[in-house]
Amino acid sequence: MTEFIPPGTQFVDLPSPFPMKRGDALHAARMAFETWGKLDSSRGNAILILTGLSPNAHAAANEGNPEAGWWEAMLGPGKPIDTDRWFVICVNTLGSCKGSTGPASIDPATGEQYRLAFPDLSIEDAARAAHAVIESLGIERLACVIGNSMGGMMALAYLALHPGRARSHINVSGSARALPFSIAIRSLQREAIRLDPNWNHGSYDDERYPDNGMRIARKLGVVTYRSAMEWDGRFGRVRLDSECREDDPFGLEFEVERYLAGHAQRFVRQFDPNCYLYLSRSMDWFDLAEYTDGDVMKALASIKLEKALSIGVRTDILFPLQQQEQIADGLRAGGAETEFAPLESPQGHDAFLVDFARFGPVISGFLARL
Repeated sequence: MTEFIPPGTQFVDLPSPFPMKRGDALHAARMAFETWGKLDSSRGNAILILTGLSPNAHAAANEGNPEAGWWEAMLGPGKPIDTDRWFVICVNTLGSCKGSTGPASIDPATGEQYRLAFPDLSIEDAARAAHAVIESLGIERLACVIGNSMGGMMALAYLALHPGRARSHINVSGSARALPFSIAIRSLQREAIRLDPNWNHGSYDDERYPDNGMRIARKLGVVTYRSAMEWDGRFGRVRLDSECREDDPFGLEFEVERYLAGHAQRFVRQFDPNCYLYLSRSMDWFDLAEYTDGDVMKALASIKLEKALSIGVRTDILFPLQQQEQIADGLRAGGAETEFAPLESPQGHDAFLVDFARFGPVISGFLARL
């Protein structure tokens, strides 16, 4: 499969070899990133954004790429993350297929794609790779690390592994460890991909591609990214017009089914299945408490920051609100001046990607106080 790299993406080589947490190492690996704004003379105005599973590094339009990014409403001049003040870096996660080295990349030892020969990937590996980007830019200490969803996990790993390298942290719908419900959903998603005959133990191509497995995995994900309240409000029990229905007696009948089918179809060929498997499993493995004999609060308290903000959504079933409250409590116990923002958005886990009216003021207010 092809890597999906936006125009204007920048790259930095990782140290070679780059040892991985669970064994083995990467050679001649790279990280993809983009930047906005200008680094001040003290190099003290840098913000790092760590993303969820599927986004690339193109969070917003910039000189290298004028197309709107996945967080366009949040990032730019005069926006909540104001690039007139801040120098912002967004990295594409290690293990992805959008510029950074991952299972879809070429293994320099064989000249072929890594596929399942890619080493086991952890959240900590991704955090260390992101730190390598920051070091390459000559930034000693970040003003803030912002992590969304999986990126919230990555941000906590970053702060734990690199103490003193950030003044503050904004955790957006993230967590300090994977919970059983989230693990169960991701396990089903991975099973859907692996049981597609075209997955072929990771050896697929454009002609024989696990479309069905990827569609089901994406549908499962989308169902958990939003809330039951939103599904009901947007679709109710509206049925498709008769001319839109399929001949199959068990085919699409409701508008919500058509929405899920269309959403999944758009995703299927835009993300590499093996990369999806690796990144999904890395979240299940993550547990910050590994570093403190199983005590997650002690692990959070060991992270030393000046200020922190933890944002969650009451309708989020994938990364439930108690996880963001736990982050706030733990960082506060470690001495950080910490704010907890439980938002009332009906849009579930994906609210940070769409509900800018609620997320924008909270994030801009926090950054204004730095």
